Amino acid sequence: MEIERWNEAWGQLSESNMKSRLEAEGFAVSRYVYPPATFFDNHKHAVDKKDAVLTGRLLIRAVGREFLLGPGDALAVPAGTIHSAEVVGDEPVVSLDAARV
Repeated sequence: MEIERWNEAWGQLSESNMKSRLEAEGFAVSRYVYPPATFFDNHKHAVDKKDAVLTGRLLIRAVGREFLLGPGDALAVPAGTIHSAEVVGDEPVVSLDAARV
């Protein structure tokens, strides 16, 4: 697992551009806003997922590592991977939650 950084060759970072990129990769996309201090304890999903951040910072812990995502970052989380996530700092996280369809 590695953080994917937004590539300016894809255009300006925006919700619509990020959503289009995720959909082009075969994901169904949902938008969420998580307030500061939001925490998701260890869990897993039955499908491949990708967490993408538009604003704020999201810390994901998985496979014995920590991944700090900021604006324009995404992290692919394979099906069955146990992970946790939390909002870091005082800014809400606007996230595009992508699930493989």
